[in-house]
Amino acid sequence: MNVRNTTAAQAQDSAARSAIAAGYMSGFGNGFETEALPGALPLGRNSPQQCAYGLYAEQLSGSPFTAPRTTNERSWLYRIRPTVAHWNTFRKVDTRLWRTAPAREVDMPIAPLRWSPLPIPSEPLSFIEGIRSMTTAGDAGSQGGMGAHVYLITRSMVDEYFYNADGEMLFVPQQGSLRLWTEFGIIDIEPGEIAVIPRGVKIRVELTEGPARGYICENYGGAFTLPERGPIGANCLANPRDFLTPVAAYEDRDAPSKMYVKWGGNLWAADIDHSPLDVVAWHGNYAPYKYDLRRFSPVGPILYDHADPSIFTVLTSPSETPGTANIDFVIFSDRWLVAENTFRPPWYHMNVMSEFMGLVYGVYDAKTGGGFVPGGISLHNTMLPHGPDVDAFEKASTVELKPHKLEGTLAFMFETRFPQQVTAFAAQSESLQQDYGGYGHKLTKHFDPNKP
Repeated sequence: MNVRNTTAAQAQDSAARSAIAAGYMSGFGNGFETEALPGALPLGRNSPQQCAYGLYAEQLSGSPFTAPRTTNERSWLYRIRPTVAHWNTFRKVDTRLWRTAPAREVDMPIAPLRWSPLPIPSEPLSFIEGIRSMTTAGDAGSQGGMGAHVYLITRSMVDEYFYNADGEMLFVPQQGSLRLWTEFGIIDIEPGEIAVIPRGVKIRVELTEGPARGYICENYGGAFTLPERGPIGANCLANPRDFLTPVAAYEDRDAPSKMYVKWGGNLWAADIDHSPLDVVAWHGNYAPYKYDLRRFSPVGPILYDHADPSIFTVLTSPSETPGTANIDFVIFSDRWLVAENTFRPPWYHMNVMSEFMGLVYGVYDAKTGGGFVPGGISLHNTMLPHGPDVDAFEKASTVELKPHKLEGTLAFMFETRFPQQVTAFAAQSESLQQDYGGYGHKLTKHFDPNKP
């Protein structure tokens, strides 16, 4: 589906001129076209001899040129200056607490791990300054694995811009809303929504209502896509129409600025004299997008037993091994529980995949005894045991079974085939719950050979 959007809305002041378009285009992975000035987008060709308005044509490729059509990703951008003109001498700067795999900093005892919410500092922290890496997995240089981070933001980026060459970034807000000013347009997200920024896409991160905290999955591997539904068929789970890509919006702003680039696990900075968010029109299928997790349509068992959590997959990053994800992004949201004669919470489990879990709001049904609260984190690594705490087990084992709706809850997992290495920051954090690894000891022995 191709969508054409045109707007001439412009905001002007003495220092800058911007065309700001409010709105989105619907669909996942579509071929979109959008322009912020009429006629800025060439028709019938990608690279005319002269572009309208004196713009430059630039292609941004998210896949090799010869990738199959189903996985080939690229967009053509028509911008005031090409990216090479946004360049200057880059110098390596402190990555602070942002880590990239492989990054084995500490050896943690093998055990389930859990953290209380990281407190939001009072000091001014931009998006880049406020990243706190919790785990890394795989190898960014080999384009496999992920980094799991918490962001703590107390100030907007002003005349600062950033792009990530190591991986795409999945934002999961937990507290406070964000405005992601991208070179493709503007994305606003709040708790309950997510946004995906592909690798190489320039952004400026702004606060819209006070400090913000949330989670980021930095995906080094194959781009996130919708999972195959298999026997589920054509409907439910995350429906393509609910994914939203921004319409074109640009800045024509000359001012002393700074460009940051994350490349090879390092952070680089250069001084520039203008905004790089200067794309007046674009077309293609490689672009940022957002999704409202409250539109996820869950499916589940309607007679007995507990289905695998894979039925709650929103997005997946495929690997070269069919059926084995580089990353699955899985959510546990509002839904009905109706199974008969069934232990309804997630069962006790050991898994070849490793699970980084967060809670956006509400209560997670497998951890009702407290300790796992909104903004918190748990890590159940490859082949380590996990399952419901004693309160959840006792209640679910004895409660009268009738249809029950879980409401006001949103938990998620970043699940990867790679073991996750805990960072030094996470290992030394005061938020690490030292006694969590022994929660299984509270489960008492019920065995009686004389009582079937």
